[in-house]
Amino acid sequence: MALLTSDEILKLLPSLFEVDMSSGVNIFRKLEKVFIFDEGFIYYANPDSLQLKFSYKKHSNYEIDKVFPISGTIKDFVFKKDGKITDGDDKLVETMELKGSRQNSYLVSKIFIKSTVFGIIALSKREENFYKTQDLDALNTLSAVISYLLKDAELSNVFKLQLKALKDGIIEKNEAYKTIKEQNEKILEADKVKNEFLANVSHELRTPLNSILGFSDILGAQLYGSLNYKQEEYVNDIKVSATHLLGMINEILDMSKIEANAMKIVKSTFWITRAIDEVCNILSPLAQKKNITLNKALSMDFEIFADYQKIQQILYNLISNAIKYSPENNQVDITAICNEKSFKIAVHDNGIGIDKKYHGKIFAKFVQLDSAYTKKESSTGLGLTITKELVELHGGKISVISEVNNGSTFVVEIPF
Repeated sequence: MALLTSDEILKLLPSLFEVDMSSGVNIFRKLEKVFIFDEGFIYYANPDSLQLKFSYKKHSNYEIDKVFPISGTIKDFVFKKDGKITDGDDKLVETMELKGSRQNSYLVSKIFIKSTVFGIIALSKREENFYKTQDLDALNTLSAVISYLLKDAELSNVFKLQLKALKDGIIEKNEAYKTIKEQNEKILEADKVKNEFLANVSHELRTPLNSILGFSDILGAQLYGSLNYKQEEYVNDIKVSATHLLGMINEILDMSKIEANAMKIVKSTFWITRAIDEVCNILSPLAQKKNITLNKALSMDFEIFADYQKIQQILYNLISNAIKYSPENNQVDITAICNEKSFKIAVHDNGIGIDKKYHGKIFAKFVQLDSAYTKKESSTGLGLTITKELVELHGGKISVISEVNNGSTFVVEIPF
């Protein structure tokens, strides 16, 4: 039985990434915040067997790394992504030698990267028919993050092996170079898998946040009843926080796509005002919170041929930054012009500005300028890096005009 709501589980996800995987106990202690269970197990799947890697609570005396042969229907189930709720009579439970009453309830989920299953996580409760469908859904969601942690831990072990080989002089110099080369290839492959995994779970992470944004819109519109002043304020706060979190998740996932060369451009023809209007509508709660006016200063509308979603993201990153670093009760100006060869988009704010010596650094990964004001604003430090990559994927360029305390203007120019 899940102890938390779906929203609370979503809030738990970031803390899972901080888990030390030197012991699987840490994973199960996190899961105890979500589920009620008496025992927990993690098995790695091999072609013809399951290998116990971690156990928790009563069966802590289980032999770690013990191998359990599998075949037939058990093997078919193991290598499919679907989990299940079952009891002590289940053949899989018998195969894994989970000793206990036949009336035990088991919650079984898969750990996998992309579409490849590499293990099983099982929770057990000494009570009949204890788990429900929503429990399985919640465990499946958390298993996606646990899969990443386990693979990341293996990657860390590869580093430790390298250091041990070099420090203790276990192997000859030439053999050590060969081993390190092979392990570096594994590291690169594991990093590639990690990036692909992050890209593939983007929809899973974005979907619940989009639901939060959608429902907060419905509540804010008061379609199902009026709200008092405080309720309106809280609904708006929910939308602002969800929008901010969605932006941060998108930045991390998009950076992983860029590093994995998985970012593709799909061009279509559309009016520039459509993209600007939609982004301004999305960001309006953030602007309203600081009483900032989004001024769309377009002399004329025009059609462009570009990737609609990527142009929206460029606009989102630049306008949200302008809002973030502008003082309250101010204005952000968005302009767009075109000529025969290219079109330009400029976003201007009257905020804190950027010293000229940092103009070349702000587009690098994880760079955040050190000032008392910027420390108040949470950020991944990836927004401008991603914006620059998206502009360059279109064959364009981005520049900044700014001085300290005199605001900033970011200019994007993309050829037709």
